[in-house]
Amino acid sequence: MKTLIINGSPRQNGDTAALIKALRPGLMGEISELSTYRARLTPCVDCRFCRASPGCAIDDDMRTIYADDYDRVVIASPVYYGSLTPPVIALASRLQIYHSAKHFRGEPIIPRPKRGGVLLAGGGKGNPAEARRLSRVMLRILGAELREEDVVVSLNTDTLAAGDDTDALEAARALGERLSM
Repeated sequence: MKTLIINGSPRQNGDTAALIKALRPGLMGEISELSTYRARLTPCVDCRFCRASPGCAIDDDMRTIYADDYDRVVIASPVYYGSLTPPVIALASRLQIYHSAKHFRGEPIIPRPKRGGVLLAGGGKGNPAEARRLSRVMLRILGAELREEDVVVSLNTDTLAAGDDTDALEAARALGERLSM
């Protein structure tokens, strides 16, 4: 079994990293982590290549996502103004190839079924509803089932770091174990 973690944090040792660290021990098999801030990722430029041809004209680290060789996918991101970070949103824009395959070429690309999870960290008492919604959409496009209990949120990280949020850390540990069942 293989897990892909999409890490949307610019900070290598921040709140999102703490949640990922808690998640990892429960995951069985190979774990791959794609850091959206360090990877070579370009947002969709609407070149329309995918409307006529399979794949994407942009050759970058999205090939990790397009390979579809993982059984589980976890989106881990800080919450910025209620949503995911800009690099994760840029990655989401590149999922356009699946829409184009279905609606323009009549060739639906159906990713193999997988399990999904979400880890969100944010300062203040903000509402992470948009981050949850976009994560759910991305996972659905990638063929991953996401259950409500598979969303872990640590808010108020400006006063309580995610690494000290025992409830969120326990929820992340439990998520890792559930994803490995």
